[in-house]
Amino acid sequence: MSSSFTAATIEYIKPFTDQNPGTSGLRKRTKVFQQKYYSESFIQATLSNVVDSSDVSLLVGGDGRYWSEEICQTIIKLSAGNKVKTVYVAKDSILSTPAASNLIRTLKLSGGFLLTASHNPGGPDYDFGIKYNCGNGGPAPEKLTNAIYQKTLEQNSYTTVSALPIIDLKTLASYTFEIQNALGESWSTTVHVIDAIKDYVTLMKEIFDFPTIQNFLKKSNAKILLDSMNGVTGPYATQILVHELKLNNSSVMNNVPKADFGGIHPDPNLTYAASLAEKTWSENIDLGAASDGDGDRNMIVAKDNVFVNPSDSVAVIADNAHLIPFFKKSGVKGLARSMPTSMALDRVAKRKNLQFYEVPTGWKFFGNLMDAGKLSICGEESFGTGSDHIREKDGIWAILAWLNILAASNAEKTFEQGFIGVKEILENHYRIYGRNYFTRYDYEEVSSEGGAELMKYLRNLVSAENKTHVVGKKYTGNGETYVVKKCDDFSYTDPVDGSVSQKQGVYFVFEDESRIVYRASGTGSQGATIRVYVEKYEATNYLTEASTALSGLVSIAKELGKIKEFTGRDEPTVIT
Repeated sequence: MSSSFTAATIEYIKPFTDQNPGTSGLRKRTKVFQQKYYSESFIQATLSNVVDSSDVSLLVGGDGRYWSEEICQTIIKLSAGNKVKTVYVAKDSILSTPAASNLIRTLKLSGGFLLTASHNPGGPDYDFGIKYNCGNGGPAPEKLTNAIYQKTLEQNSYTTVSALPIIDLKTLASYTFEIQNALGESWSTTVHVIDAIKDYVTLMKEIFDFPTIQNFLKKSNAKILLDSMNGVTGPYATQILVHELKLNNSSVMNNVPKADFGGIHPDPNLTYAASLAEKTWSENIDLGAASDGDGDRNMIVAKDNVFVNPSDSVAVIADNAHLIPFFKKSGVKGLARSMPTSMALDRVAKRKNLQFYEVPTGWKFFGNLMDAGKLSICGEESFGTGSDHIREKDGIWAILAWLNILAASNAEKTFEQGFIGVKEILENHYRIYGRNYFTRYDYEEVSSEGGAELMKYLRNLVSAENKTHVVGKKYTGNGETYVVKKCDDFSYTDPVDGSVSQKQGVYFVFEDESRIVYRASGTGSQGATIRVYVEKYEATNYLTEASTALSGLVSIAKELGKIKEFTGRDEPTVIT
């Protein structure tokens, strides 16, 4: 339907000084975004930097958290005011981050606004976020986020069409609005409310061998459970597992998106998804999985108390990529991991003679490599795994990759004697490659001052003038002694565009190739989050409990980083 409106209006505001987006957009407490003009300021700054022609088309949606639908309407009105030609809005505003990346690429859009704070809790007293993805489907590069921030510091107005009606987001429909500004310029903006699930499901069916997976599930009677943690993947999981793979409804849990995630902290790890792990282990479920609020992270567990560390998960997927139709067809161009992620993937790349990249934390670095045709499979220890099918990490993709590997590994089985499960696949991987024991300690919402001082202390410790005193030094924890081989603050020169990213994490490598890494995370909404990563390689001793294998290094990591002194914490908030 079409309506005529006479005015795109200008609203005057004061600049905001705290809208510097991190690696995953602008994240703050919801109440901060609810301040007068706050959201409008950031949206306008983004539009000012991306609306560069009369043919701009944008996607809008998110993880369904509190305040999403209101901001959807705000984005529509500001997009219309800024002469955006077409706006695609996800029905009910429910749009997973990987599905958004796919839609931007499939529909050849200019980009999109994703309303999410990812794995952070939602609700009026918790977190909200606005993120912009570019035309390649990936997160905005630093050049763009810097420009957006600069604009927020300068702008004193935004342009909107406040007279637009509230769009019904529960009904698939299209609307065209004729708009005119005070200068007499006129244009039209069309808004499409779309099904944001269908195209993603189609993509997954093109990547994975659904008939083989379905046959395996039917003949083996394997028990599968996917916990969406009341986040965005609930409808996607139901469509794929129940309707496509013909599992019963008990294969999905917490699969209805809720504005406050039902009180769940939607971060798929053993702390916040403990109920899934306990259910998987107590009920002998063959594959248990969880995804986060916006659907780009995943956790894999299985019966026999198996937890697949994300660093190992991406290595196993890469090692078995030949079993997945997508890679059978395209081949594997290269592998990559974020710097703090364990070196398990490095060993796969070396054995298979594949190009390998170590990048800073942030999916945009993977996206650059993918766009240049250099990278196929990648992952981060923070439960993010993905490939070049899109330009974001993808939780459901990773879960389906494990299902595909299970199905293909059992293709010749008759199932009278059971089948090769997650535990067997993981242990076979360790027999071939050895094991990189790995853990991460998160100290969340510590004081910003304490977090900054901790990183300042560590950077000074590994500076050019001081590192000579650190290299060769012995550290002892729980009776184990390690000698520092090298240390530095990680920097990265992008092999595609030559850009340099500095101060990406302080690391210490010991003579046995064990590592300790310290980073200040940019994904929180309040205070500082300090992450400490600890890794130890064992060629043959691969069945020890990870906490036991790493106890000495963990003790050293706390001492070396002066964790208690700077954070005031005896224990971390989360242990992965």
